[in-house]
Amino acid sequence: MTDDPDTSFLDDDGHAPDPARRAGPPKPASDPPPWGTESREARLTRLHTQARSLHALPGVYLMKDHKGIVIYVGKASKLCDRVSSYFLPSTDLGPRKNKLLDEVHSFDTFTTETAWEALLAENRLIKDIHPRHNAAQKDDRTFPYLVVTMREDYPRVFVTRNPTGIKADGSKDPRFSNASILGPFTSAGALHTAVDALQAVFKFRTCSLDIIAGDQQNKFFRPCLLAAIGKCTAPCNESISKEAYRADITRLLRFFKSKRSTMLRELEQEMQAASAALDFELAATLRDQIDAIQKLEERATQADHWQPESEIGYIDPLKGCSSLQRALDMDKPIRCVEGFDIAHLQGNETVASKVCFIDGRPFKQEYRRFRIKSFTNDSSGGGHGRANDDYQSMREVISRRYREAGEGHELYPDVILIDGGLGQLHAAMDAFEQLDVQPPMVVSLAKKEELIYVQGSTSPIKLGRNNPGLRLLQQVRDESHRFAQHYHHILRRKNLFNHPE
Repeated sequence: MTDDPDTSFLDDDGHAPDPARRAGPPKPASDPPPWGTESREARLTRLHTQARSLHALPGVYLMKDHKGIVIYVGKASKLCDRVSSYFLPSTDLGPRKNKLLDEVHSFDTFTTETAWEALLAENRLIKDIHPRHNAAQKDDRTFPYLVVTMREDYPRVFVTRNPTGIKADGSKDPRFSNASILGPFTSAGALHTAVDALQAVFKFRTCSLDIIAGDQQNKFFRPCLLAAIGKCTAPCNESISKEAYRADITRLLRFFKSKRSTMLRELEQEMQAASAALDFELAATLRDQIDAIQKLEERATQADHWQPESEIGYIDPLKGCSSLQRALDMDKPIRCVEGFDIAHLQGNETVASKVCFIDGRPFKQEYRRFRIKSFTNDSSGGGHGRANDDYQSMREVISRRYREAGEGHELYPDVILIDGGLGQLHAAMDAFEQLDVQPPMVVSLAKKEELIYVQGSTSPIKLGRNNPGLRLLQQVRDESHRFAQHYHHILRRKNLFNHPE
């Protein structure tokens, strides 16, 4: 076995498969008249008329000068609308692109199956051709790649901007040995969105665990929340066989290599063969994957009001996670955030809440509530003061929630949010210090000035009021407060009716 990345999926030029290469040659417009024989207005009118006759399909367009040299490459969800918009008299493309109209003499186009494939095709063509009017996307180093670690028993999938795997010290990341590397991609956000969608189909893992098939400790490991929401088959505790997991990874790679329609036909043939062989479990899995692939283009947008109870102060969930990752200077994308709050009335009926957000959205199946047991409050004023009660309550709930993670039998969330200031954060960290495995990131959010305190630092982070990362933390904080108050009110009502005055 070699240490070189697997390049069996690359084409003859060494590029990852992409729509630009499998769609065939571009479709040229009709031969233009010789350069200089028509006025600028006549030339733009001719180009606009030709553009309006294009198909209303996604694709890529290539603008050419009078020598036939490609000077600009762009993508479109509808070719006829996008290309024709360049040549309207009222169009203002800005100082940079207005120069393009002085040079463009003709254009070529080709269609793709989806707008997402047009994005990949545009990226590949810009890097191959280097058109002079494309200011961005010419440097491979600034764009993300998708890596599938084929050498592991259970391959993982992750995004990187370093496709060689060479570290700063000159050593090579072992994950890149025999890995399948796809890309580059033009947009990190679009790539993460695509990975999120494909994970719901193929249920691959994106964690950093080193999982060895047959390890006796695997059966005691508690899977993370991605398994609970149906986005991972939980190889960490061997809920899926090594062979079945590999089959899902193979289908993922085929998804990138083949046309959507070709892959769907192959999956349907596999499903029918499995059904004929009476392997109904495999047939059902393939059926679900076919349905999920067909629905990839039907994902909700903000305009769909996907979660009415969160529409007040709405933020794009993925944008909030990405912004928070930058604010906290974290290396890995934020997928899971858990928030904690304490509620009581003058020290009585003290309770705690834990809420969970996955990919910036509430995941209520993982909400938990805790009745604090580590101390008894004196309603007459004796005992601990209120602040000390909050601190002790936080230590208890953190210890109870993360006992398994602290012993290495469960994954921590990416970010743990404590409602309060530096004192509440210190109380939580006191509990974590008693555990063998430490969490990746613990922060607290103080209400008055909305300052973010980070573990290991006394200097808070102050973000703008409209910062998506801050607003995501505020949503988690407010939801944990609401959930804690709800449980506290339940206990107060029970206590009132059971002990009437």
